[in-house]
Amino acid sequence: MATGKINVSVENIFPLIKKFLYSDHEIFLRELVSNATDATLKLKHLTSIGEAKVEYGNPIIEVKVDKENKKIHIIDQGIGMTGEEVEKYINEVAFSGAEEFLEKYKDSAKDSGIIGHFGLGFYSAFMVAEKVEIITKSYKDEPAVHWVCDGSPEFTLEAADKQERGTEIILHIAEDSTEFLEKHRISELLKKYNKFMPVPIKFGTKTETLPKPEDAGDDYKPETIEVDNIINNPNPAWTKQPTDLNDEDYKAFYHELYPMQFDEPLFNIHLNVDYPFNLTGILYFPKLSADLQVQKDKIQLYQNQVFVTDNVEGIVPEFLTMLRGVIDSPDIPLNVSRSYLQADGNVKKISNYITRKVADKLKSLFSENREDFEKKWNDIKIVLEYGMLSEPKFYEKAGAFSLYPTVKDKYYTLDELKENLKDKQTDKDGKLILLYASDKDAQHSYIAEAEEKGYEILLLDSPIVSHLIQKLEADNENLTFTRVDSDHIDNLIKKEDAQISKLSDEEKDKLKGVLEEIIPKANYTVQLEAMDSHAAPFRITQPEFMRRMKDMSKTGGGGMFGMGNFPEMYNLIVNTNHELTGTILNSEDKTQQEALVKQALDLAKLSQNLLKGEELTAFVKRSFELIK
Repeated sequence: MATGKINVSVENIFPLIKKFLYSDHEIFLRELVSNATDATLKLKHLTSIGEAKVEYGNPIIEVKVDKENKKIHIIDQGIGMTGEEVEKYINEVAFSGAEEFLEKYKDSAKDSGIIGHFGLGFYSAFMVAEKVEIITKSYKDEPAVHWVCDGSPEFTLEAADKQERGTEIILHIAEDSTEFLEKHRISELLKKYNKFMPVPIKFGTKTETLPKPEDAGDDYKPETIEVDNIINNPNPAWTKQPTDLNDEDYKAFYHELYPMQFDEPLFNIHLNVDYPFNLTGILYFPKLSADLQVQKDKIQLYQNQVFVTDNVEGIVPEFLTMLRGVIDSPDIPLNVSRSYLQADGNVKKISNYITRKVADKLKSLFSENREDFEKKWNDIKIVLEYGMLSEPKFYEKAGAFSLYPTVKDKYYTLDELKENLKDKQTDKDGKLILLYASDKDAQHSYIAEAEEKGYEILLLDSPIVSHLIQKLEADNENLTFTRVDSDHIDNLIKKEDAQISKLSDEEKDKLKGVLEEIIPKANYTVQLEAMDSHAAPFRITQPEFMRRMKDMSKTGGGGMFGMGNFPEMYNLIVNTNHELTGTILNSEDKTQQEALVKQALDLAKLSQNLLKGEELTAFVKRSFELIK
């Protein structure tokens, strides 16, 4: 039996790096700037603990593009490397210098912000470069070295005359990657991936006008100077303590994140936790329209201030992906290219934490300034209602701040509604009936009639309200929601002053027979009801269950069970005390009787927006005939 070790061939590794290691070649710049940042932060840490006997100063990272010579330079003033360290960290593929550094200084370097994790970031350079050079000088008193490799297993390493501490990476850009020699392209990538790196990044220069001296005369000509163009903010708002920020700071950072967004956020939530995982960030509630067509991918995920992705599914609960902002955590597990999340217990913990933090913040906003919270409710309700449906932990907390507005712009919690309406909107079985409208204009006549009877009408107009009330009913057995134009409310709510019909039972049977001959049975169930004589003669309602299931099917609820197509079934409520009803009953002219029934039915359909096409044309023609 033979034994041995499997050797990974460098000849095979380079093609893999170039083609498959990273999902997008443009991230080479992110990786190299991250390495430069690591080198700078390592030096900062070593000087802070007295191990590096050098002056830290105010180091920057510089990125330069030499289009004519097809080169890109990334220069730092960090820790640098000795020849021995180049051999160890560059020539031994996948040996992570940052990881070794953190292990060596794990107690004191815990919060140093060092980014490197995989040891492969440097090799992303070969995705765009046919040759790579490293010129580096360590902070230690050792000579500089110059490393060169053309992407093959062969390299050269020799002494260099570099005098300043730090490292310069030179990429000789390949013919298939010349897009990266355009300054606007590099600027775009730096702003995308390195906008908030913790070390200042210089990319070119810019012109600044000097302030006018106090003693300058009228003939003073403004003076300009060239200054470094620093393209990043090394100290973004989320890295600071909430106590050090005010509302204007948060708004300014919002516009820094989204420079093309001109609206103001409604409020923000500052995340800051260091146990059992590290996570910081700021989430903003923007104004949202009352539909589900909301642009997602607005929350940016960072790892130690390095942009990773704006697809935060899994880390952020789905209902909060409609928000905007930043989340930064070194504890989010990523694959080797830092581009995709890996399944991990920490991810779920982080998601749960964010859910809890958002719920706590909403509760505090509600408690501290309810009036202001009510003003913002319509702009945030779609997110909260979605959260109540999709996140059990959020649902448990949401009862304390979820609001149910009325058509008169009053706002109640569910507990307040139960207390306020328990004596006047209960059915014969003691169940509380919450009447609601979904469209104040379309259901105006129904709302007016219900208000005349003294009922409170809620306005629940979000596209997922049918799903939400189904859940609320399931968790509150003595509670039911009924839309104001559904099953007639007098059938559901106790009223001692019920109307008495002017028609005898015989007359009612005759009237029903007349109506059922004219009105299509396939679509309408005729119901005779004694109402106030001033109430409409014909009123169309839809059974609450049928209407609700139709609404749910539009947003995914009904379709799941094969119930996506519901028949158009309605109730036709006929007021037996209305004068027109008596006219229809007593008419001897069958043609006139049919015309009156059709006209009254069409008017009822018109009030429910059900009259369209040929039926609408016929109704208009008939109406003109009637008023001749």
